[in-house]
Amino acid sequence: MKSQEEDYNLVFKVVEIGESGVGKTNLLSRFTRNEFNHDSRTTIGVEFSTRTLMLDGHLVKAQIWDTAGLERYRAITSAYYRGAVGALLVYDITKHQSYESVDRWLKELYDHADASIVVMLVGNKCDLTEEAREVPTDEAKMYADTNGLLFMETSALDSTNVELAFETILRDIHKKILKSKGVVPKESTVVLSSDVPANQSQGQATETKRACCQNI
Repeated sequence: MKSQEEDYNLVFKVVEIGESGVGKTNLLSRFTRNEFNHDSRTTIGVEFSTRTLMLDGHLVKAQIWDTAGLERYRAITSAYYRGAVGALLVYDITKHQSYESVDRWLKELYDHADASIVVMLVGNKCDLTEEAREVPTDEAKMYADTNGLLFMETSALDSTNVELAFETILRDIHKKILKSKGVVPKESTVVLSSDVPANQSQGQATETKRACCQNI
């Protein structure tokens, strides 16, 4: 009998991009393992985790890739955009500078990824006080609407909208792919094989990998 990790119908590769320190790694760990690390270190190269979930009757394996935000790792990570069908462009709502770089990240994404990629603009750390906020919600929402992006504010710390953000972009990808291409074969994406941890519930299988300076 096949394990659930082998029995998925579709594989979606989604990348997280944005400046260093905006919370990409904790968004990834909150969604895939329901964990938050207060001492999270700067990502070196690329890391990824997977989670398998049911979307409209299809078992979907989501590969979430966490890319390094620091400039010195940019050359390493650019190749990992290849094959991505979705992207979370993350900024910190308390650091306007991280929001100011959104244009540059969006250009880099479109330079390396497929033009049809689904993109969500994510304002992270919304658990912090309004006094600490530097990026108004309406301003970011207007930017997202103008550029055809999905938009959501999240908190990896207290889980606000994390599940909703990932499920929203995955559902949008699912609908878009099924509408344009029909069912996507597993061979069309990077497929990873691993034993499913025994303590994972059905429909919520996860896998964590690190990929740094490797040829994939």
